[in-house]
Amino acid sequence: MHTPLPPFAAWRFVDAVDGFEVVYPAPGRLRGHTSAVEDGRAYAVAYEVTLDDAWRTRSVRVGSDTVDGPRSTLLLSDGQGGWTVDGVPAPHLDGLVDVDLEASACTNTLPVHRLTLPVGEVVATSAVYVQAADLAVRRLDQTYRRLDDHRFAYTSEGGFEAVLTFDASGLVLDYPGIAVRFA
Repeated sequence: MHTPLPPFAAWRFVDAVDGFEVVYPAPGRLRGHTSAVEDGRAYAVAYEVTLDDAWRTRSVRVGSDTVDGPRSTLLLSDGQGGWTVDGVPAPHLDGLVDVDLEASACTNTLPVHRLTLPVGEVVATSAVYVQAADLAVRRLDQTYRRLDDHRFAYTSEGGFEAVLTFDASGLVLDYPGIAVRFA
C-alpha cells in the first residue's frame, strides 16, 4: 500500500541527458513537463497520462517541441491491452497496459502501483514506449523484480539494468544513470 502522492515531484536528469522533469500527480492522472538537452539536441515535452482505478493507462497525450517544431500524439487504451495512436489501431501494442515515456522518470511508477509483487518475484511489464524528440511509439520489453519495499531491479531491452529506488508513494527517488529526485 502506498502513501498518497505528493502535489508535485521533480527530477534532475543525470549522465547522458541534462535537464529536469516536473510532474503534478492527481488521482487518475499524471501531468508533467520535461526540458532537456541530449546529444546536443534540445527538447521540451508536455504530457498527461490518465489512469483507471487499477493504475492501467487509459490515455496519453504527449507534445514535443524541438528545433524542428512542435508535434503531438494521442494514445488511447481500452485498459485491456488494445491501443490506438492518433485514432489508428496499433496492433503492435496489443497486450500492453503501461506507458513509458522516454522523457519521464515518473512513468516508472505505473507498474509499481499496478502490481503487487512479493520480494524476489520478477514480472515482465512491457510497455508502450514514446520517444521524446519525435514521439515515435513502439513496444519496450522490460522487467521489474521487487528487492524490498522501496527498491526494484529494472531491466529493459538492449541490456539496460538498474536498481530503482521509490518513495513511500511509489514515485522514483533514484534512477541510476537517468534521474534523481530533488523535490
